[in-house]
Amino acid sequence: MAEKSNPCCGSVPAEQSCGCGTAPVSTPKHLTSELTSADRRGFVACRISNRFRMQYTVDPGLYALGNPDDAAPVIVTANYCLTLSHLRKELAGRSAWILVLDTKGINVWCAAGKGTFGTNELVNRIEAVHLCEVVKHRTLILPQLGAPGVAAHEVKKATGFSVNYGPILARDLPAYLDNGQKATTPMRTVTFPVWDRLILTPMEIIPALKKFFWVILGCWIIMGVQPAGILFKPALLHSWPIIAAGLLAMICGTIITPVLLPIIPFRSFAAKGAIIGIVIIVPSILLVDRYFSSSISLVAATALFFVAVSSYLALNFTGCTPFTGISGVKKEMKVAVPAYLIACSISGLLLIFYKLHEWSIL
Repeated sequence: MAEKSNPCCGSVPAEQSCGCGTAPVSTPKHLTSELTSADRRGFVACRISNRFRMQYTVDPGLYALGNPDDAAPVIVTANYCLTLSHLRKELAGRSAWILVLDTKGINVWCAAGKGTFGTNELVNRIEAVHLCEVVKHRTLILPQLGAPGVAAHEVKKATGFSVNYGPILARDLPAYLDNGQKATTPMRTVTFPVWDRLILTPMEIIPALKKFFWVILGCWIIMGVQPAGILFKPALLHSWPIIAAGLLAMICGTIITPVLLPIIPFRSFAAKGAIIGIVIIVPSILLVDRYFSSSISLVAATALFFVAVSSYLALNFTGCTPFTGISGVKKEMKVAVPAYLIACSISGLLLIFYKLHEWSIL
C-alpha cells in the first residue's frame, strides 16, 4: 500500500474502501502525543519565519490519537501544525479521534474570524471522513475560540452531530473530558499573560528588521546629500542617531508595547504604541540632539516619524491578541492610518526644510 510522509504524524496509508459504502474512505492516520526534536525546531521556526509558518501544516482529515474506539471523543482542530502539536501533547496517555479541518494553515481563532474554521468546512469534513461510521455517539468537541466561525445548529441539522465547545486552552482538555465535557469558569476565561505576549514578538520585529534596511539606506542618502554631491562623512555622522531612533521605535512597537499592554492607557493599540514612543523615543532623541546639529526641524521630523512607526507596529499586534475583533480593528484603522499619513507628510516637510537650511537656501 502506498504511503507518504506527513508532518506531526507517522506514515499515512493511501485511501482504501471501508467496506461500508461505495465512496472511498481514508483510513484514519495515527498520531502520537510525544514531541520530537523536529517538532521543537518547527515551533521555533514558525515563530521567526512567516514563510515557514504558512507552510507548517498537516493534511486535513481524521486522525487517531492512541487507540480510540467508537466511543472515543472527537476533537476538532485546525491544520496548523503548531495547534495540532499542542493538542496532542496535552492529550498524552489518552485515546481520541482528532478531526482536522482545512484552515489553510491558520490557527483556530484566526481561522474562525476568516471563515476557514467554519460551518461548511466542518460539515464537509464530517461527511468526507464518514465520521458517522467511525463513532457511535454524535458529539463533537470544538475549541471555544472557534465558536465565531461555526453555527452549531446548522452542523446538527446537516450531520446529526452536536457541537460542544471545549475550553480555551488545550491544557485544560483533560480536566474538561474528565468532568463530563463540562467547562469551568476558568476554562472559559480568556487570559493573555506576559509570556504569551512575549513569545509572539519575534514575528513582529523580524519582518520590521527586514524592512529597516531601506530606512538605513534612506538615512545615509538624505544625510549625505550636499550641494557638492553625496559625502560619506556627513552621511555616517548624522545618520547613526536617526538609525538608533529607528531601532528604538521598533523595540517600542514590537516588544515594549506588547509586554506592557495591560497597563498602558487607552484601549487603542495605536494609541498605546504612540504613548510608548513618546515616553521613550522623544527623550532619547533630545538627549543626543547635538548630533542633529541642534536643528529643531530635524529633531521634530525624527521624533514624529518614529513615534508613528512605534504606533503602527503596535497596531499590527492586534492580530496576535484575543482582545480585539475585526470590527474594532477596522474602526481603529480608520483613525490611525490617516494619522500616520499626516505624520509622515509633516515629517517629510520638516526634513526638506532641514536640508534647505543646511544648504543655506533658507
